[in-house]
Amino acid sequence: MRKLSGLALALTVTAALLGGCGAGGGAPDGGRRTAAAHTSHSATATAPRSGSSSAPPSASAAPSTAARPPARPWNTRPGSVAAIGDSITRGFDACHPLSDCPDVSWATGGRQQVDSVSARLGAARSWNLAQSGAHAADLPAQARAAAAHHPAMVTVLIGANDACAADTGTMTSVAAFRASVAATLAYLHRALPATQVLVASIPDLERLWSVGRSNLLGREVWKLGLCPTMLDDPTSDSAAATQRRTAVRTRVQAYNTVLGQVCATYRRCRYDGGAVFAYRFGTGDLSTWDWFHPNQQGQSQLARIMAAVASRPPS
Repeated sequence: MRKLSGLALALTVTAALLGGCGAGGGAPDGGRRTAAAHTSHSATATAPRSGSSSAPPSASAAPSTAARPPARPWNTRPGSVAAIGDSITRGFDACHPLSDCPDVSWATGGRQQVDSVSARLGAARSWNLAQSGAHAADLPAQARAAAAHHPAMVTVLIGANDACAADTGTMTSVAAFRASVAATLAYLHRALPATQVLVASIPDLERLWSVGRSNLLGREVWKLGLCPTMLDDPTSDSAAATQRRTAVRTRVQAYNTVLGQVCATYRRCRYDGGAVFAYRFGTGDLSTWDWFHPNQQGQSQLARIMAAVASRPPS
């Protein structure tokens, strides 16, 4: 999601009224060392999977074996994790106003209360290369930065800013979103053929609006320009406001469909199947600085969801 400097004044006032995360935000998570991994990722390169890529069974193969598709290669204990995406992965507004807090990131954070994906999977190293305010178009450059570290796994969470535009007419088109995601995954699988990719769906922005709209302070912060397509006129139930929010939700669902489709074309890619989108964030999961970004508890929920996806054995 978007980092907005225009929120500074309102959030400074907020800081005098509310407590933050309890502990200060950590430094950027570059090269973080965590508990030693139990295994390392496979060094065998695997080409992108197509619908007819598997070889035909031999005549002597048993019918039941021949009908069984080959297992998708997946290591549930990757040795290292690199995270790319936007402010959600950077932990923006989770600890202090207008600040990234990568220490609580769902993907690579080191804070015990979050128990990030990298920690749950036992990765020995992690890098948080996400950028607050990033769009899907920024993802290829982040992927190149991730490739420089040769991680065993790359996590991807992107798309909220593509829907959080000035108006529904300027949201990133589905075609442009697809092009950026496809270019990113193609590059990762070409540059890092042994690396697996874990893709999260975009949260349901309408759900975040429905939870945060009851908070007076949150509504005042939203007036400064946080995700206008969803959060403008937050208390209005007019036909126009409802139609606008529905258009945003529909676009997010289309983006999520793209994420799943593009990921499915690669054997070393896993999509969460819409699990993050389906998660029903509550008030206890949202930042008390903007009532829109996940707080430490919300980040922990994201880590739980995505670690469950990453921990499934190959099938």
